[in-house]
Amino acid sequence: MFDYDTISWNDGRVLLIDQTRLPNDLVALAISDYRAIVRAIQTMQVRGAPAIGLAAAFGVVLAVWRLDEVDRAGFIETANTAIDEIKKSRPTAKNTFWALEQMRRVLSKNLNLPLREVKQALLQEAQRLLNEDVERCKRIGRFGAELLPNRAFVLTHCNAGALATGGYGTALGVLRSARESGKKVQVYACETRPLLQGARLTAFELLEDEFDVTLITDSMAALVMREQKVNAVIVGADRIAANGDVANKIGTYSLAVLAHHHEIPFYVAAPSSTFDVDLPDGSAIPIEERNADEVRSFGQQLIAPADVQVYNPAFDVTPHRLISALITENGVLLPPFDRAIADKIKS
Repeated sequence: MFDYDTISWNDGRVLLIDQTRLPNDLVALAISDYRAIVRAIQTMQVRGAPAIGLAAAFGVVLAVWRLDEVDRAGFIETANTAIDEIKKSRPTAKNTFWALEQMRRVLSKNLNLPLREVKQALLQEAQRLLNEDVERCKRIGRFGAELLPNRAFVLTHCNAGALATGGYGTALGVLRSARESGKKVQVYACETRPLLQGARLTAFELLEDEFDVTLITDSMAALVMREQKVNAVIVGADRIAANGDVANKIGTYSLAVLAHHHEIPFYVAAPSSTFDVDLPDGSAIPIEERNADEVRSFGQQLIAPADVQVYNPAFDVTPHRLISALITENGVLLPPFDRAIADKIKS
């Protein structure tokens, strides 16, 4: 059974599973400086929109945890500086900004208290966000499980499991809930180039939970669909616009087009913290472009000419018209998504 804490607090330190070391090594990073949280996010030692948001929240706690409890002005300045620096770590996932907004709200609400109590209030908020994330994922799982047939053959992309969240997972949470309800679930996991989150992380998680999982390269998805090996596609999300357009790991858009062509339902599982109702559509979602060497190399091995030009967006945007349903902790949202999001998701 997959029973590892992606993120936790332990005696003034944040413990994070180093996801760059999986599946070969299960190693926990012990972090006591918020700047190390920023680096862990940037280097994808922690990744997945909900997990990044939680790391950001605990990063704010780390920023003030060892500060003097007399200098109130310095305390506030340090906390706000940390929030601003963490915001810049990765631009696409809405959960980061949402979590930091919650932390800033708690900071402002408690500023008149002794600073020792402000620290505790911030820690309690980060822990609340962690606990709520797990519960949200379980509710997402229960709602999503109802969409799957009793014999489900599901294609998924990247990693939207316990490793990408506080625990249980969004897309993989649906699979876990479906199996817990008695349904038979077989999974095809796309490898997810260039950093292989599907191969390294999703396959690892699902094998730990003894799922029937088959790994395929990204370029095999069309054939798998044409051969009728899957009857649903489920992915996670990093940001969802007000009209239902979804930013997710690069390659998601391709799968949505293929699923639409083969008349296979395409589902997106995400908590309400992933929705950005201030953005009218996906064209306004900032898309991170990462280092070219992630494409030129495989680990430390160069697999392309060192001077070849590379385009390496980390995410793409799937138009809402290709999405069958958005699965949230508030229920399943169906088209027209703009109305459903306005009704179910609070800004």
